[in-house]
Amino acid sequence: MAIVLWVLAALLVAVGIVGTVLPALPGPILVLAGLILAGWADGFTRVGFFVLLVLAGMTAFAHVIDLYTTAKGAERFGASRRAAIGAALGLFLGGLLLQLPGLLIGPFLGAVIGEYTVQRKLMPAGRAGFGAWLGLITGIALKLGLVFGMIAVFLAAYFWW
Repeated sequence: MAIVLWVLAALLVAVGIVGTVLPALPGPILVLAGLILAGWADGFTRVGFFVLLVLAGMTAFAHVIDLYTTAKGAERFGASRRAAIGAALGLFLGGLLLQLPGLLIGPFLGAVIGEYTVQRKLMPAGRAGFGAWLGLITGIALKLGLVFGMIAVFLAAYFWW
């Protein structure tokens, strides 16, 4: 039974890492599920409640990063607050309605529409969209770092704490 749990845990972590880069999957949640399963395989003797709480917090933070970096990316390129909100809404709604294409295009379009409603000029709106897209890429990199940090915390708890 333990071997099956370890294999499933490894698969969930691997798919979660891929899902962190490809935004169509809830990567950090899948990694967390895999790490919980790995802890369960050992009867939670090496990885306890506190470590799982830390991993859950890291998972929640990874999801907040998406919205925050997308909005901040738009703002860094001189976008208005409305463009930043549009980028965050575009990320959320694009992913919800259109999955991967929506996650890639949604922040850009949301920022462009938001900025255009403020300035009525296409160039600043395009810069806001580009900034939102760069923010999304930055968010993916940060989430990937957090996911590998989660794995490191788990391994440290499992082998050394």
